[in-house]
Amino acid sequence: MNIDHSTLITTPNQSDLGKKTEYDPQYNPDKLFAIPRKLNREQIKIPDKLPFFGFDVWNHYEVSWLNSKGKPIAAIAEMTFPCDSQNIIESKSMKLYFNSFNNTIIQDINTLRSTMQKDIESRINACISIKLTPLMQVTNEIYYRGMDGYCIDDIDISCTDYTVNPSYLYTDVETVNEALYSDLLKSNCLVTNQPDWGSVQIIYHGQKINREGLLRYIVSFRNCNDFSEQCIERIFMDIMQYCNPSKLTVYGRFTRRGGLDINPLRSTEKIIPDHLNKRLCRQ
Repeated sequence: MNIDHSTLITTPNQSDLGKKTEYDPQYNPDKLFAIPRKLNREQIKIPDKLPFFGFDVWNHYEVSWLNSKGKPIAAIAEMTFPCDSQNIIESKSMKLYFNSFNNTIIQDINTLRSTMQKDIESRINACISIKLTPLMQVTNEIYYRGMDGYCIDDIDISCTDYTVNPSYLYTDVETVNEALYSDLLKSNCLVTNQPDWGSVQIIYHGQKINREGLLRYIVSFRNCNDFSEQCIERIFMDIMQYCNPSKLTVYGRFTRRGGLDINPLRSTEKIIPDHLNKRLCRQ
């Protein structure tokens, strides 16, 4: 391959690295930017009466504020959003909002939690749960190499389609209960076009889903521009339409950007998020 060196970027100020992002020196809830879930759901034909239950778990690893003496406190936040909230928060705006606390004096952690809860809930029109854990109180974590179930990534297939193609989904005659997962899910952020890397777990009861076709389908998301939540909802809807299982749960865990990872779950069953927020090795 011949390269025209005259067109190459050679200094940081010629690249996106030279662009500044404005951070507020003090607490600013106006940084939060809400996006209606309905806009993207209409594109994948999700009705107003949702055909699934579920939630989105966000983990934020860059949380800090000042205590009453001006001393910085560092923490981890775990936020759980119901899938039937009217809006979601655009992830970069969430990062800017959290960073507005960096030089803000907060009386105590409960005040911070209630402030965050009020600000976010008023924008998504739904109740959320927020758990804030100072780093000094974090116990040793267990990291998981992969999700529970059978990993389909070792299947030797040829891939040429990187635009979402549900026609790869089909079933065999055998009826099964099984859990499958793949670490090869990749899409692009609808707002920034940055890559989102994820793992997806599919637990179902019904006619056996052809694994080669399922893997090709997951790989076909590679150039898809959508939010992580909508990718998981699209997978849920496509599997329901093309494979017709009697029970289905689709769970995605995405790697972090800007200190945030997003982990959506959609299911035909009501599932409690407790104990499901298991961090994968690349998160």
